Amino acid sequence: MKQDSRLSGVLHVVLHMAEVEGPVTSETMAKAMQTNPVVIRRIMAGLRDAGFVRSEKGYGGGWTIARDLAFITLRDVYGALGEPDLFAMGNRTEAPGCLVEQAVNGALNDAFQDAKALLLDRFNAVTLAELSADFHARMVASGKSVDPEIVHAA
Repeated sequence: MKQDSRLSGVLHVVLHMAEVEGPVTSETMAKAMQTNPVVIRRIMAGLRDAGFVRSEKGYGGGWTIARDLAFITLRDVYGALGEPDLFAMGNRTEAPGCLVEQAVNGALNDAFQDAKALLLDRFNAVTLAELSADFHARMVASGKSVDPEIVHAA
């Protein structure tokens, strides 16, 4: 089963944007993320609708961060993505009248809800500014420099 990596991807893109003065084009971000600019624009649309980024068309245009990263949490970004499913597992629903299936699904529902609540609480506790600070600490430790146009190694 393919994992949904949109949250990770959009966080990655925003942290790169934070390193650049001025607008960043979808093409530049797509190159860095090894994807298509259309994919970037789709991802960014939810962030724009939530007021986290803005876009300007035309020469010199592109995407810019519209809000201080200290006031954007992982939970905020997750919400801007439309709250995709957090877990690949789910309940069996082939025999809804089966009492065994009902018992199993009841137990799993409770566990899934508890896990989701715990994960969303953690998302609420982490800001993009904290992710940026962690990134900078890793850059210093690695001795590398920031270049948002560098294509990431696969």
